[in-house]
Amino acid sequence: MATTTFDMARPRTRPRFYVGMAAVFVLIAFGGFIPTYWAKVATGTFHGAPIYHLHGLVLFTWTLYYFAQTALVAAGRTLDHRNWGLLGIALATAICFTVVLAEITTMRAADAAGFGDAARRFEAISFVGIIVFATLFIAAIVNIRRPEWHKRLMIMAVIPMMHAAMARVFLTLLAPPHAADGPPPPLFVTVPPGLTVDLLLVAAMIYDWRTRGRVHPAYLVGVPFLVASQLLTPAIGDSAVWMTTAHALQHLMG
Repeated sequence: MATTTFDMARPRTRPRFYVGMAAVFVLIAFGGFIPTYWAKVATGTFHGAPIYHLHGLVLFTWTLYYFAQTALVAAGRTLDHRNWGLLGIALATAICFTVVLAEITTMRAADAAGFGDAARRFEAISFVGIIVFATLFIAAIVNIRRPEWHKRLMIMAVIPMMHAAMARVFLTLLAPPHAADGPPPPLFVTVPPGLTVDLLLVAAMIYDWRTRGRVHPAYLVGVPFLVASQLLTPAIGDSAVWMTTAHALQHLMG
């Protein structure tokens, strides 16, 4: 196993911080969707397509899986953590497929409701997010034998998945009544919720600074990549290239 100067900078400690971060991810994923999904499912007032249920189940299962994996490492059960790794790859693959299918369904429903172009622009958020997630997750798998890189890349891979949940919090607190029943909002309104979630990465970098003396290079590469993707998404969604791509995606299944 490769060992870097950073790895040797301080004595190793069991990563309780990462368990705490994983617990925060579970709370955000569940709490953010209470008003728009969980509460409606509980009261029988959610009438979305079945793919939304599958999509929600897979993503929430991922957060529970990630929590369990960090807990195994914190308990010193690294071998068990590795043995469950293939499940993580399967879940990550399922996430990518269900995101694409759910957003295709959303675009088709928006077309039927008369605001297809607005929805196609807005869906750039989900597709950019899933590309960022997949990129960081693959990087984490490639670095599986470099644990200091692997665990930080995994934290950053989960961050894009939290943006939708945090956006629901902003929607519930700030949007006018029944806003969810109309066309999607302009893309720029999604930037503040995303940057709010990114504050978790600030906490992770501060943790590095306090425990290791400096910020790990994974954050110096990954955080600018994450933030740039968020800030550029509104421009991507408004581009002719994206609109052509969205039309093509929408008609993938006939």
